[in-house]
Amino acid sequence: MKLATWNVNSLAVRLPQLLDWLAANPVDAIVLQETKLTDDKFPHAEIEAAGYAVQWHGQKTYNGVALLSRSGALDVVKNIPGFADEQARVIAGTVDGVRVIGGYFPNGQAPDSEKFVYKMRWQDALHDWVQGELARHAQLVLMGDFNVAPEDRDVYDPVAWAGQIHCTPEERAQFQRLLALGLVDAFRLFEQPPKSWSWWDYRNLAFRKNQGLRIDHILVSAALQPRVQACAIDKLPRKNERPSDHAPVVLTIA
Repeated sequence: MKLATWNVNSLAVRLPQLLDWLAANPVDAIVLQETKLTDDKFPHAEIEAAGYAVQWHGQKTYNGVALLSRSGALDVVKNIPGFADEQARVIAGTVDGVRVIGGYFPNGQAPDSEKFVYKMRWQDALHDWVQGELARHAQLVLMGDFNVAPEDRDVYDPVAWAGQIHCTPEERAQFQRLLALGLVDAFRLFEQPPKSWSWWDYRNLAFRKNQGLRIDHILVSAALQPRVQACAIDKLPRKNERPSDHAPVVLTIA
């Protein structure tokens, strides 16, 4: 079974790239972030024609998430239950016995901003909800664009990024709180090439210079960990014409 996460940074622009990638990489389920489409504009027919059932939760211009799966998702949840939020950031469903939670974590803008306060509140709510989901679903995956580089080795220039958004102690502490629930960073279960990033800025030739961050993650529950066979970042789509600034991350489980 293969699961993936990809921040497509506008599905309207990147739909052909998504369909091409799925044809070449027939995963069982994938969560998308930053679809940036209202629900009525979501291209479900094209995705269904590619062989995927799809659930989506969108808004105009910003955010937006989706869950595509071969077999269809059960017990679908959109956004964090009990947390009032106008932003479309979470979608979850059970796929072939695995609880799949896809999240587009708030960016936070800057450590001293109101958006950062919202990010911390959102992550507190996510933590508490995921804790409950783990109690109900032993086989669970939490994946998406977390907007945090958990360690210095996840940043191309840790000194320059120290204390900046994505790398603040508060954000990294929130990531560790999720791990403390019993989740494991699947990417770090395996030996990985140095300087492995999932996001590169469009500016300053960042991709060509390989100046990026690893901010897209797949966390697996302790019960699911023994089934994990591989986890890798697929950089190839970042070379596309008009690419997303993020690359897909793919998990393989037995």
